[in-house]
Amino acid sequence: MKKSRREFLGISMMLGISSVIQASPLKLIPIEKTNKKLKILILGGTSFLGPHQIAYALERGHEVSIFTRGKTKPKIHTELFSKVEHLIGDRENNLEALKNRTWDVVIDNSGRKVEWTKNTANLLKDNVGYYMYTSSVSVYYPYFGNDFSESRKVVTVMPNDATEDQKPTYDYGIMKANSELAAIDAFGLDRAFIIRPHLIVGPGDPTDRFPYWLARIEKGGDLIIPGGKNEVVQYIDVRDLAEWMIRLVENKSTGTYNGSGPGFEMTTNVFVKEICKHYNSSINFIQIDDLDFLKENRIIGIQPWVIQLPEYAGMSKTDTTKAIASGLTYRTLSDTVKATKTWWYSNAVSQARRDNILTAERSFMRREKDILKKWNTRKN
Repeated sequence: MKKSRREFLGISMMLGISSVIQASPLKLIPIEKTNKKLKILILGGTSFLGPHQIAYALERGHEVSIFTRGKTKPKIHTELFSKVEHLIGDRENNLEALKNRTWDVVIDNSGRKVEWTKNTANLLKDNVGYYMYTSSVSVYYPYFGNDFSESRKVVTVMPNDATEDQKPTYDYGIMKANSELAAIDAFGLDRAFIIRPHLIVGPGDPTDRFPYWLARIEKGGDLIIPGGKNEVVQYIDVRDLAEWMIRLVENKSTGTYNGSGPGFEMTTNVFVKEICKHYNSSINFIQIDDLDFLKENRIIGIQPWVIQLPEYAGMSKTDTTKAIASGLTYRTLSDTVKATKTWWYSNAVSQARRDNILTAERSFMRREKDILKKWNTRKN
């Protein structure tokens, strides 16, 4: 779906990959209603993850404030925003609305600069009980080896031998890792939550990554499934992630967690064919499993699939044992597809966006037919 390897690397940190579920000696935390009503501050809150956190927090009786620039209009759960406190400011240079206020917990969804997290955490540390930072598994890049538990060493500085293609990926991971440290430095390990999700999917998705598959499968015809038949993917439904994060706060289960799904090893083929069950389109699947061909034709990432280059091979090995033991649960892919379809065809999504998802310059659909011709010629 991306024009070049560089562009893909710059955003690939949002990709989803499969989790390796291990037997856990930890006691699973049941999902129960809470008697403790919390005051929650969400930094951000109007984009994708935030509205679902708000919905679940309000459902469970919590009080919610959001801190935003007042520019982004929510595209999901819009009816709930009259029930939250709106604080206006800018994390770059205006935190006045946060001064001399108290909350039980702050959830930092908008920490895109280390200084933002550092300044906010230091401002709030004496008046807020806990700090939850939404990070990313980008902190593990490059994905060599097999151990992708939370104890894996993270990347905090740019390596001297980093290539120009690698630097955008490193930059994102370094920013997230150092932001994690800033939150911990201010609040301490016993008062900080670090959440490292992969590709987030579901209703309200501001990207065209997961919706691309819905639109493409609806169109039908010859459809490329990239990679080998046994290559695995990972994603997490935004509702699963949001609800789990709120429960972590309720339980005061501080610590660092990988937030990934779907809870078992899912291949790309299963992922694509499960979505197909929700459409009546006539589809002819074309498996392109030649790594050299994929590289030559810039088929690098059709998320949640990612090419199995050495630096990405380990992205399918994220360990979610700790997250599951702490209460992370998973909806089915079928549920995710149904909910996303309902949202995608609602008034929340413009017809122009629905049209452009397959025709825009950066859409993989624009190149798919030519790639299939090359593939057929090569095979013959």
